[in-house]
Amino acid sequence: MCAALALAALAVVPYAARLSAAPIDGKGGDMVAIPGASFVMGSDAGPEDERPAHRVAVAPFRLDRREVSNADFARFLNALGGFHNAAGRRLYDADDGDARIHRVAGQWRADAGFEAHPVNEASWFGARDYCAWRGARLPSEAEWERAARGPEGRRYPWGAAPPDATRARYGMGWMRTLPVGALPAGATPEGVLNLAGNVHEWTSSLYRPYPYNTSDGREDADSDAARVTRGGAADTGAATLTGTWRGRTVSRGPRAGHHNIGFRCAKAAR
Repeated sequence: MCAALALAALAVVPYAARLSAAPIDGKGGDMVAIPGASFVMGSDAGPEDERPAHRVAVAPFRLDRREVSNADFARFLNALGGFHNAAGRRLYDADDGDARIHRVAGQWRADAGFEAHPVNEASWFGARDYCAWRGARLPSEAEWERAARGPEGRRYPWGAAPPDATRARYGMGWMRTLPVGALPAGATPEGVLNLAGNVHEWTSSLYRPYPYNTSDGREDADSDAARVTRGGAADTGAATLTGTWRGRTVSRGPRAGHHNIGFRCAKAAR
């Protein structure tokens, strides 16, 4: 009974107040300034969930140049002291066979050879809490698409040219990722790397139909409903690499990690 009451009390406390006692890291990493813009989000020529194309205004923000790596996330787990947050939510699937971070001699460490690869098996809550620890947040799917497509509506992060192995890591099979920051030919004009391929990326947004609207509850930071992922992955096809493609976590949702989902963080403009 007492445990149930404690969990009920936790449920009404905003997530930022429920992070562990680990201090905010404050290290922003290498972030790219993305100018604010009004742009057309979605595509009337794409799958049903990309429709309708509609105009969205995004304020200026900053976005990580690269995906969060296994070494980055291991540092967070060490500061946290485990892989659950104060609300009891699992932040990392350390016992999954696809995990690349393990506890060795009392410390969380990235597996040898995978330190610079993008973290996978971090749950949506793990991604959210990592970014908060950094003094940042996850990008909304509107911000992510703005970064990938630019105000001019690029088809791919780098432009209109079809995907190839110099620009994106895709179609390679299970867990065949590259280190974060690889393939500079696939960068956006602003210099954001790997928005297409390598791993899908968590966004802050709940998976809901368009048009995108920040005031309809889709940015609820505590919901257990499915979240939107963006970008392709090393084991998916070229169709997932467009700036408009929307994925969702259909199997286990935001409480569990996934072998091909990672993330990067965002912040408001200075």
